[in-house]
Amino acid sequence: MRWRQEQMRRVDPLGWRIFQEAGAFDLHGTGRCEVFLQQDSLRLKKDVKYHYLGPRTKDGIMDFTNRVAGPLVRSLSSLQLFQHAMSRHDVMFVYVGATSQLKANYTSAAETLIVGTYFFSATRDVLPKAVSLASLPAVVVFKDGTYFTYSEEHDGDLKLWINRERFPNFCQIDSYTLYAMGESGKLVLLALVEEKRLCDQSLRYKSLVEKVAAEHRDTYSSFYFGFMEDSGYINGLVMGEVIVPSFIIVNLSNDGYFLPLGAVETERHLLDFMDGVLDGSVEIQGGNSITQRFRRFFYDAKVTVTPIFTKAPLLGCFLFGVPLVIGAALCFVCCKGRNSADDDDDDGVALLAPSLQQRKKSSDKKSD
Repeated sequence: MRWRQEQMRRVDPLGWRIFQEAGAFDLHGTGRCEVFLQQDSLRLKKDVKYHYLGPRTKDGIMDFTNRVAGPLVRSLSSLQLFQHAMSRHDVMFVYVGATSQLKANYTSAAETLIVGTYFFSATRDVLPKAVSLASLPAVVVFKDGTYFTYSEEHDGDLKLWINRERFPNFCQIDSYTLYAMGESGKLVLLALVEEKRLCDQSLRYKSLVEKVAAEHRDTYSSFYFGFMEDSGYINGLVMGEVIVPSFIIVNLSNDGYFLPLGAVETERHLLDFMDGVLDGSVEIQGGNSITQRFRRFFYDAKVTVTPIFTKAPLLGCFLFGVPLVIGAALCFVCCKGRNSADDDDDDGVALLAPSLQQRKKSSDKKSD
């Protein structure tokens, strides 16, 4: 046990710090569950595997650990517990009512989606009086300072609805969150801003997206809204350097993206841009066709190789020059060996030719 802890401390310092804080878990798996803080942060619980796909930070992995360690659906027995949970989570799903088929479907959805959000259950008297429910049982999502009730007739499958609603309507988005949003099939409107000190234009773009998200949520229910400070992921998507600050709409279901046709300075301009995406007047770019995949492959190779030659040109020449020299030498040896074999065959044919002629003459004499 001590050896395994020492190996973990040396190989994965972040995982070691998390392991020290997560004292309820055991490396041998003899506790409630077994934790593997490896590259994909795999976690096992009751023979069910959960993969952590969020940012590789202590807070992110600890939140994931706490989420999947407890029950799939956590019970809220009092108003104080409900308010405490509301203060800790930006998005919270709550089942309200007694046992029913809806609760069975809710629990089934939690088995898969527990990696991304929390699930709770409560009775009607636990919820604040301001929460109005038409009937029970019900599934309610609390987010963005308000709440929304699931309707099978209007929202369709419960699991798909939870997967769509598990993100705030407007938030800061990183590459992990953006990838997860793509699984819902929604479009994502992004304001691309600087990583640290935001200029006035970046602040205005960010506020503009937040305003549209708050005032036009129902009209543009097929969109997520947010801002991104690190544009590296978007650079890879468009295979180039994007302008910061700027707007972009991405469709990760097919790796496509949309850029405004002109300057976007007002709310009306932004709404026109979104309307153009929906009605097809703004052409989609990118995609996942074979041509785009080849282009993305060469772009990724370029992005990988360029920093090596920029920061360490000698190392770059060594890394790429040595394989080329070895390959050229092997080709030269193979070609030379093949030419020598051809020459030997020609010499053999030349030696055989006189003997064949002599045999032919002797056979002619015998026949005479």
